[in-house]
Amino acid sequence: MKSPDKYKKALVPPGEAVGVIAGQSIGEPGTQMIMRTHRFAGVAELGNVTLGLPRIIEIFDAKKTPSTPTMTIYIKKEFSGSEEKAKEIATKIVELTVEDILDKIIIDLINNVTKVYLDKDLLDKFRLTTKEVSEVIKANLKKTEISYEGNVLNIKSKERDIKNLYRYKAKVREVFIRGIQRVEQVLPVKKGDEWIIKTAGSNLREVIKMPEVDAERTTTNDIFEVMKVLGIEAARNAVMVEAKNTLQDQGLDVDDRHLMLVADMMTADGIIKGVNRYGITKGKASVLARASFEVALKHLFDAAVHREIDELKSVVENVMINQPAPIGTGMLKLVVKHAKKD
Repeated sequence: MKSPDKYKKALVPPGEAVGVIAGQSIGEPGTQMIMRTHRFAGVAELGNVTLGLPRIIEIFDAKKTPSTPTMTIYIKKEFSGSEEKAKEIATKIVELTVEDILDKIIIDLINNVTKVYLDKDLLDKFRLTTKEVSEVIKANLKKTEISYEGNVLNIKSKERDIKNLYRYKAKVREVFIRGIQRVEQVLPVKKGDEWIIKTAGSNLREVIKMPEVDAERTTTNDIFEVMKVLGIEAARNAVMVEAKNTLQDQGLDVDDRHLMLVADMMTADGIIKGVNRYGITKGKASVLARASFEVALKHLFDAAVHREIDELKSVVENVMINQPAPIGTGMLKLVVKHAKKD
């Protein structure tokens, strides 16, 4: 088939009910979706990734934060062929706090000292020294005296009250050492000929700043973060990609154009709106169209108070009042002029 013929076949005739068709196209296979999660084989600490029906609901309801934020980080070609290099980059990315490298932490009430026992194996794994950890803690917690011996830190605080000492102990645990905040776990994975990094947690803005990271291919499943970092067009694309991947994972095939239409509606105003009464439906000009979705009386009373007028220009409201809807042949407004009778 020649390309002009392909183009003509792809065109939508004027008056086609594209919204209804897209809704049916996504909704019908959506009823076959199941509640499920995916666990990365053999890596319990990376946790589960939400898939299936819960993930589709997250996407189309425009949930501000996904229940399991995750990133797929691609690294540049000069590093992606080596597993060792991928692991090295992964250790730079993961968020590291004192809690993550602790063996135990004890309060010596007699000497007013908090003793922090660091795990030697973890220090080696993350290529850290006791001195580096002590310097970070000193920079973060003011008015403290720190000394260290081997892998034990002795932190002396001016606090004397027992309750405050326990609060101080909690603060020590939470001190951020290095890495990228909100990226809780990392896992180097072989994909084809290259190594990539999967994460639990997401911080796209900071990750793409890293010189080893391929910013053009790195992705996150947090659509609102995509919008903040890359803009609304990128968020539109993320809605399509995330929805398509979720459906395909369940063996369901939906035409890209139907997903594009939903993504267009969700992002048309320059922000991400959910397909619900607080998003797209709330923004409709027609009172009856808003009332047809949910909480009908609220919409009708509000419209009456504000003296709103429904122009009956769309499909839903015309169906509700049983008159031809401006769709298909209902779009035509022809008047036949009859010849005068003698």
